[in-house]
Amino acid sequence: MIKIYLLLSLLIIIPSKHILADEWRELVNLKGSWKFNIGDNMEWSKVEYNDFDWEKIRVPSSWEDEGFHGYNGYAWYRQKFYITNNIKNKSVYISLGYIDDVDEVYLNGHLIGSSGSFPPNYRTAYNAFRKYPVSPNYFNTDEENVIAVRVYDAQQFGGIVSGEISVMVFESIDLEVNLEGFWKFNIGDDLLRKEPDFNDQDWDSLSVPSKWETQGYFGYDGFAWYRKSFYADIVLEDEELVLLLGKIDDIDECYLNGQLIGNTGDFEVTPKINNFRDEWQELRGYYIPNNLLRLGEENIISVRVYDGTLDGGMYQGPIGITTQAEYRNYWKLHKRERRKKSFWDYFFGN
Repeated sequence: MIKIYLLLSLLIIIPSKHILADEWRELVNLKGSWKFNIGDNMEWSKVEYNDFDWEKIRVPSSWEDEGFHGYNGYAWYRQKFYITNNIKNKSVYISLGYIDDVDEVYLNGHLIGSSGSFPPNYRTAYNAFRKYPVSPNYFNTDEENVIAVRVYDAQQFGGIVSGEISVMVFESIDLEVNLEGFWKFNIGDDLLRKEPDFNDQDWDSLSVPSKWETQGYFGYDGFAWYRKSFYADIVLEDEELVLLLGKIDDIDECYLNGQLIGNTGDFEVTPKINNFRDEWQELRGYYIPNNLLRLGEENIISVRVYDGTLDGGMYQGPIGITTQAEYRNYWKLHKRERRKKSFWDYFFGN
């Protein structure tokens, strides 16, 4: 009986079919000594700011454990690092683990993401894992990069307290057009939002990929739309292309220049009865019809999302446009990976 119980316990931790081989590679480990200063000044986000007289603090750790016991309020972190790899067509993230309570993150002066809400409309995001997408264009290759993190802590422990602190790259797919970053966002539902000329100027800007709960929509379940304008180079004229939307919680419909090109889940049935499968774990890859992409001109992607419970939104990458050849290679790789790993591989830790 004990053996059966042990076997069932091990089964619980075996990865599902959606959790494949590790596709993220660490480019730069950012753990260690960072510059730190209490207070708040937006000048501290700038590359050229001189932080020579700032304190040094260990990251990750609470600032209470680094000599600032009892301090609640604003503080900033700064760190410098180098990138030597070619990341031009890659999906790149900066991971900052868990931050208590609220943060904004800048790379070389560019805002790349935030979680929670600063006073006066304070809302904590202490339990949100920070993994922010970064445009490869924001990095300086073979030159110094500066990351600056603005933090607000309301009570108890504060700062970049735990987790993985690094620059990560998605290895498996090269993107011809990287669409990660800020998208227009609005809750509610209206099919007119799919039209290219729809006016979204008063919509919020949300970092994608990221859960909408960490960006001002805590506890929201229901319909919402994302929109993104972009340009595609004429060099893609003869390519067969796929639009990658990563993973979305829970179901979605995707429109390119007003035309539906793909969906995951049933909008006619699922929202009415909240009968979900595991759509939230499925990687979205939608084939782009010939001549629909306007090369050298503005294009509009509109994504209709319905979230039934818990977290919602376009929460995990990669997000962008790739070639069908690249997309096929990705799935061939994972077909091989799935064949490699049997039950006994996981059982014995191989």
